[in-house]
Amino acid sequence: MKNKLTGLIVALLLSSSILSAQKTKDFDLKSQDGNITLHVVAGKKLVWSVQLKGKQIIAPSAMSLQLGNGDVLGDNAKVSSAKTEKINTTFKALNYKKTNVQDVYNELTLTCKNDFGVKFRVYNDGVAYRFFTKKKGEIVIKNEEANFNFTQDYKAFIPYMWDYRDGKIFNSSFEALYKETKISKFATDSLAFLPLMVDEGDNNKVVILEADLEDYPGMYLNLNDTHKGFMGVYAPYPLETKMGGYNNMNVIPTKRAEYIAKTNGTRSFPWRVVVISQSDKELLNNDMVQKLASPSRITDASWVKPGQAAWDWWNNWNITHVDFKAGINTPTYKYYIDFASANKISYIILDEGWSVEGDLSKVSPAINLKEIVDYGKQKHVDVILWATWSNIARQMDEIFPQYSKMGVKGFKIDFFDRDDQVVVASTYAIAKKAAEYHLMVDYHGIYKPTGIQKTYPNVIGFEGVKGMENYKWATEDQPRYAVSIPFIRMMAGPMDYTPGAMRNAIKANYHPVSSAPMSMGTRCNQLAMYVVFEAPFQMLADNPTIYMKEQECTDFITGVPTTTDETVALDGEVGEYAALARQKDGIWYVGAMTNWNSRQLTLDFSFLPEGNYKAVVFSDGINADRDATDYKKETKSIKSGDKLKIQLAPGGGWAARIEKIH
Repeated sequence: MKNKLTGLIVALLLSSSILSAQKTKDFDLKSQDGNITLHVVAGKKLVWSVQLKGKQIIAPSAMSLQLGNGDVLGDNAKVSSAKTEKINTTFKALNYKKTNVQDVYNELTLTCKNDFGVKFRVYNDGVAYRFFTKKKGEIVIKNEEANFNFTQDYKAFIPYMWDYRDGKIFNSSFEALYKETKISKFATDSLAFLPLMVDEGDNNKVVILEADLEDYPGMYLNLNDTHKGFMGVYAPYPLETKMGGYNNMNVIPTKRAEYIAKTNGTRSFPWRVVVISQSDKELLNNDMVQKLASPSRITDASWVKPGQAAWDWWNNWNITHVDFKAGINTPTYKYYIDFASANKISYIILDEGWSVEGDLSKVSPAINLKEIVDYGKQKHVDVILWATWSNIARQMDEIFPQYSKMGVKGFKIDFFDRDDQVVVASTYAIAKKAAEYHLMVDYHGIYKPTGIQKTYPNVIGFEGVKGMENYKWATEDQPRYAVSIPFIRMMAGPMDYTPGAMRNAIKANYHPVSSAPMSMGTRCNQLAMYVVFEAPFQMLADNPTIYMKEQECTDFITGVPTTTDETVALDGEVGEYAALARQKDGIWYVGAMTNWNSRQLTLDFSFLPEGNYKAVVFSDGINADRDATDYKKETKSIKSGDKLKIQLAPGGGWAARIEKIH
């Protein structure tokens, strides 16, 4: 009897121990407006889900960090503490679309046994989470499990990685139109890069992002086993490389490891983010990445000067009515400087060809760079130099001090075309080194921004967008793309789309011409891009000769500031049209764009403070559906609260500069 009783007690204790081990812990966190609820379950898996006003937005989705030693941080997680915090503050933003950013969220920090944890934040417009570890020495990250599950097979806007450099996956320009398709129809032979949008109906859109990406590979998305959701995929760590890709300008990994990162054991990992909108226009003025990025590491960034640049490559140095042979030479760049000076444009860019191939320390014999830089100084125009990432990574210790001393103000750095740990870490190293010499950097041929432009404010430009260079060779539907990216790609941060075409074509007349490119859509569509698209370092892509022939339009373009004090989303529908307003020093700028569908919009000017205003307006001409260069310039009187009907031609636009009448 005693043995039976002892056995029963042991069995009960074992059963209790098993039940205790299997017990889950649940946590709920709401946004401060009460509309969004995050639910976290720590059990066999660490799982998160999100509701908006009771509607399931993100279905239960597992997360974990898989280490090289076999540990899986998140599976069977033992939560040792849970701390919540309420934040309601405002911070100053530098070189951004607004001066003040409201930062309002509730935070849950789960600290777990095995020296790791997860931070969750719930904002009024989305949710973010990130892992952190507190381990000694270096750790190997074999993989990260990140899932974004949905309750239905919704429509998504998917930017596929398609142009593999040297035919190798994870080597891409990060430029793609959006494939609008059901989640379950995700391509089996590709991956998607971020941001990616999901349309959940009822005016609800979800945009998947990442923020504060540093010393870690960027996240791609693939279809997961639910066929109604996505999972994170990451480029493995590169072990061996060779030169290849486009014109042999890319560093192509030929061997990759079976892990994605080697990193410090005590650190925070990138934020995994979903932004949730209840109307499309909300996405035109979102600050999520800015709020999640690390603070500036430059003590005094007053020397960083955003602005516009006269750019040579897109227009193929095709200036005319001059008495010298146009091309990559000193007289041509002096001509660009004269144009920039006359129009108060801050910079010119010397794109590919200014240096000896493969050696940035040596200047092409056709270029007297010091003469060009000095000539620019006399005219109050500064010089930015183009370079490949491979050359910058190899030579920055030599050339940054060399060209900074000469008076060059920065570098446009191209052909990264990867976002594995090595490249991501390099973007921070370059920005830091450039800042030491008061050099700005414009990153091209690169993944989307994730907040480095806040951490290093000398990073003033990012491509990661299928921009206007494609008009030189492509026939794709750019007008639809141009009214999709403000709601999707621009959520990640600034984008160097390079607008400003003065040769404009309707759909029937458009054809790609590399040496004398034109744009799809109207002249006013191009003007509106300077207001709608966020770009602290903004291009004038066409050539000076044409701009001088089109001085009215040039005057409008060069009058639009590249950073603003305030941004107001006016109206929009992803893929259809977009309209927003920006304010700098009390002057307002309004832009509206449409796809190939003509449409009438009503703009509400309630955003204007009280008073009477004069608006200089550029609108599509009555014949812009036949000749895309047709436009009408007029002056209108406007006051706060006015509602103005505007007409947009196919591929059209509308732009205005609005000043208070004193």
